[in-house]
This record gives sequence, structure tokens and C-alpha cells, in this order.
Amino acid sequence: MRTFDRRPLLTVLCPVFNEQRCVPLFYERWKILSQSLANRVDVELIFCNNSSTDGTVDQILGLRATDARVQLLTYTRNIGYQASLQGGLRQASGDAIVMVDVDCEDPPEMIAAFVDHWLEGYDLVYGERMKRREPGWITLCRKIFYRLNRLVADSEIIVDMAEFCLIDHSVRDAILQGRNTFPFIRADIAALGLRRLGIPYDRHPRVAGISHYNLWGLTRFAVAGIMAGTTLPLRLALYGLPPVLLSNLAWLVIAPSSPAWFRRVILLDLSYVCVFVAVAALYLARIYRNIIGRPQSVVDWHRSATNVKRERSGNLLPHRGSKP
Repeated sequence: MRTFDRRPLLTVLCPVFNEQRCVPLFYERWKILSQSLANRVDVELIFCNNSSTDGTVDQILGLRATDARVQLLTYTRNIGYQASLQGGLRQASGDAIVMVDVDCEDPPEMIAAFVDHWLEGYDLVYGERMKRREPGWITLCRKIFYRLNRLVADSEIIVDMAEFCLIDHSVRDAILQGRNTFPFIRADIAALGLRRLGIPYDRHPRVAGISHYNLWGLTRFAVAGIMAGTTLPLRLALYGLPPVLLSNLAWLVIAPSSPAWFRRVILLDLSYVCVFVAVAALYLARIYRNIIGRPQSVVDWHRSATNVKRERSGNLLPHRGSKP
């Protein structure tokens, strides 16, 4: 059980990009949630704005005019979902941080249960996705992705977990110590080894607007997620070398003058070289991006409205007297 020498703070992070119709609907549900949590924690809400071009910012600023707990963190460009959450984690000053989407497919009301279990002592409380209202083939692909990712990952992967979760401030600090320019937050969290609890739920329909994900975006996300957690594609180059060498040796010993054997061996050799040169290039590109160290997220402070004026290193944020 966690104890505090003052009232703990819960920060709710909500990434947005052109979601002007969803913002007021989400806020009304968040407001009811915050009232239900009033006897346990203080609550703040930070919208992580990926340079929206519609009326999203006006909607958020309108809410902030009447509720100072609502804050706006605007990035200089659209940096994507994962990076926007990573930037929000740097700004969050809560004893616990929740990540949730504005479309309410992940019901905000579940956050109350997250808080209860966090106060019991869990470092991670997450929504375990069971059913989604989408075509069956997409659901099947998601299931395959989660399990394939777990199979090949170098460290632990939590199956059917997305970013809809509550993490303790100590988890946030550990995540922000990394310098990965291809953030995949759910894998970063799982790799830490935590006292955790999953709460099964069915995803709800989107409350308004349209999804910004498409098949190409989901495919890129899946590939990036797998590469963020495993070195298996690189190691396969070593594992695949003996069969290639044996096939070349067999051709030299068994049928050195056979054109058919020669074509097969050449095709195998070329396939091996092409595949693993491509894999090595992908990993080398990631290493290069990490080494040059360009900031993944840059906050436009002139278009932001926050209670803490500047984001800081996660390890320097005040933890407000927590005694876990």
C-alpha cells in the first residue's frame, strides 16, 4: 500500500491530432472521472498536441479558461503518437501518470480502477484489450503481432497491452533515461520488470471523428515495434550462415558441373546477402539516428499552456513526497 505525506497527483496524458470533435466529449467524461477521484488524488490533464490544423487547440484553450487543470503541450510538428507521449512524460509531474486516447475507445472511466490498484502498490496497471469493433482480419493481425513480438523479443513483452495504462513516477523516470529515437513505450515499460496488473476490457466505438491510422501506418507501427524490442533479425544472419555454406559445399562436392545446382546455389546466396544487407541497413539507420541525438520532440512554448512552464528531465521532476 502506498502512503503519502500529502495528496498525490495524477497526470493524465492525452495525445491529439485534429480531434476537435472528440476533445469536448472526452473532457466531459474526464471531468466526471476527476470528481469520482476527488477523495483520493488530485488530477491534471495534459493534451499532447501534434500541431493540429483544425480547431483542436481552440477547444482545449476554451476548456482551460474554465478549468486550470487542463493543459496544452504543443509540438513544433506532428511527431507521431509514441513520441508525443514520450514528450508528455517529460512534462508530467504526477506521482502517477495515465496515458489514454481522446477518442474514448479506451474508456476513461477505467482510470478509477487503475488508481485503486496503484494505491495498493502496483507500479503498472494496464488495460488488457479483449475485443475490438473492427474487421476480423485486422483483429487477427493484431493478435499475431503481439504474440510474434513476444516470441522474438529480447526482453519481456506484455501481450494485448497498449499505451492505455497507469505507471508510477519511478517507471516514468526509468523510461526517460533511454535515448531511443524510435520510442515504443509499451515495450519500454514491459522491459523494466514491474509489479503489474492487467484489467480485461472491450474497446468501445470511437465517440467522434475518424481514425488517423490506416493499413500502411499499422504495418509501419508493427515493424517499428518488433525492431524496438529484438535483435533476432541480426542474429538470423549468423544462424542462416551454416545452411548457406553447406549448400555451397554440397554443390562443389556433389554436382560441380550441374547448371541447375549452380543456379539454385546462386539464388540462395543472393537471397541471403540481400535480406541481411537490408536488415543490417535498417538497424544501422536506427543506430545512426540514436547517435546523432536529435530531439525527438520539440515543444512550441508560444503555443502551449502548461502549469509547469518548461519540460524537464524525468529524473529532476518533483515527486511530491511519495513514500512507496
